[in-house]
This record gives sequence, C-alpha cells and structure tokens, in this order.
Amino acid sequence: MAFRYTAALVPLALGALAANASFQTNQPAFASIISQDPKIDLIVENASYPFAHEAPVYIPSTGDLFLAGNYQTKSGGQPIQVSKIRHNGNGAYTRELIHPDIPMANGAINYKDGILFCAQGTVSRPSALIWMNTTAPYKTKTLLDTFHGRRFNSLNDLVVHSDGSVWFTDPTYGYDQGFAAEPQLPNQVYRFDPDTGDVRAMADGIGQPNGIAFSPDESIVYVTDTDAQWGNGDKSLARAATIYAFDIKYYSDAPFLVNRRVFAFADNGIPDGIKCDTDGNVYSGCGDGVHVWSPAGVLLGKIRLPGVSANLCFGRPGEMFALNEYRLWRVTLDSSVRGDILKL
Repeated sequence: MAFRYTAALVPLALGALAANASFQTNQPAFASIISQDPKIDLIVENASYPFAHEAPVYIPSTGDLFLAGNYQTKSGGQPIQVSKIRHNGNGAYTRELIHPDIPMANGAINYKDGILFCAQGTVSRPSALIWMNTTAPYKTKTLLDTFHGRRFNSLNDLVVHSDGSVWFTDPTYGYDQGFAAEPQLPNQVYRFDPDTGDVRAMADGIGQPNGIAFSPDESIVYVTDTDAQWGNGDKSLARAATIYAFDIKYYSDAPFLVNRRVFAFADNGIPDGIKCDTDGNVYSGCGDGVHVWSPAGVLLGKIRLPGVSANLCFGRPGEMFALNEYRLWRVTLDSSVRGDILKL
C-alpha cells in the first residue's frame, strides 16, 4: 500500500541509524535464520522523498534491484517513481531513476525474463498488470486491465503460481489518495490465467487486501489486510493489521480458497508486503521493520529498522533487501535462508 507523506524526513546520522537497525529475537528458532553474524547494511539513502517503498525485485543475472517509491501529496513534490539499484560489483550500489510507462507502480515480481508490475492507475488510465523489460528502454506490455469490462480499483501486489497463473490484490488505496478513479468493484483477491484469459475473484470480505504470497508447496496463500491504515490517512487500531491464510483446494481442476483463518496480527503498524523463504517462514514489512513468523504463525523475531518497512525481497542465499522508505538496507542472514520466489 502507499502511505501519505507531506514532508521529507530529516536524515539521521549514520550512528543513530545503526542503533535503530538491529535484530530482535522472540523465539530461539530465530537464531537459525539470522546465524551467528547477521548484518544490516545501509546501501542507498535519499533524504528528499521516499524512493524505497514497494515492488522490490532482484535480478539474479546482474545482482540489480528494481523498486518503486511512495506516493506523496503536492507538498511532497514527487509522484511514484521507479528506480533501478545497480550493483557495481565492488560491494557498492547506485540508484538510477527510470521512466517506464507504468502509471503509479506498486507491487512487482520476476516474470518471463522481465518484471510484472501492479499499476495502480490514474483517473484517466486503468489499473493494470503491466510487464516491463529489465533493460533500457524498459519497454512495457499490458497483460490485464479490466475485470470483464469493469475497472480494477488500484492493483497492489501479486504473486505467480507454478501453473503460470497470476494472483493479485485490489484495494482502494489509489482512489483514497485521490489519483485513481472511483471504485467499480469490491476489494478482492483475483487469479488471472494469461494462457486462457480467464480472470476470477478468489476472495472478498478483506478490508484492504494488500500483500500476497504462497507457501513453498503452494497449498496455502497468505494475504495481508492493512485496513488499520487507509489511503486517506485515517488510522484505527481497532481495524485489521492481519495476515490471513487460505487453503487452496481444487475442484474440477480449478482452484478455490477455503478455511480462511488468522495467521498473524502485527503488533506494530500493518503487515504490508509479504514473502516466504523455502522453509515456509513468513516475512512481512511492518511498522518497525521486517517481522518473521514460523509456518505455524509464531513470531520468531524482527529485523528492526528506523521506521516503516513496506516490503522486502530475497537475493542470493542468506541475502535480503528491506525497503525503509528513504533507505534501502541489505540484510545478511544465515546462508541457508533462500527466498521462495527465486529459490536461489
């Protein structure tokens, strides 16, 4: 989701940043994830606007990252921008601003030798699933932009199943923040089959469906509900800041979601972007960094950062990148930890 910012954050001194970036162990099992020598390294910082918010995608062939910034009001001075974080080969990273034809980008994932984005859309352009090449001039192609002729609200995040289908969430954050059209659909989770063109609503009744991820065996889909913080700035501790788990069952070769249940409730902020490692542990960006739960929903620990972490992605074995709005961090975990999307 996108939060509303109206002013630039005053950058902390590096010493203060380091003091606010740490590991918090809640359960002994967290030790096997962070190892004996975990590290949190600040690799890119921009004090003028939040460039590191959503859509983190790691490119294995180059070590580069792509990510999207946060929406700001006019006083903030910047719309959502897409950045390419170049790995220079000497341990350093540089940020390059790129300009693909993706209106108000949000979630993204590796897809068919490129990146598939959730474009939240604008009043004049529909929300859509848009594929982008990872090399200049970053050509794009729209895969889906309506539900049987009705506009989506503002697509937020997505994940790709091994059968080729794309599952995605559709809350109202774009409309709530004033840049997308009035909703024509409920807030729902969808499945799209690019081979047949079939698009189905899979789940409703979620306040603001946001992040989405599969368990490693694809028997469970996790969906975050960030209803506690609306796009117009309204917040309430009494609304959901929850990760739901659904079982995936098949009838006549078609998937359905059953047995919705609470997997976890975030104790700080909201659980936004969500990822799994190959052991089934669940990671989500929350109000004070990245929280890590066991497959049973037990909070194992936190990767604490100075402020909100809306999303994350895994790189090489034992490597994770955490988005922290004005900062991008490289987290070194145990070498056994691998992200389930790329399985590197």
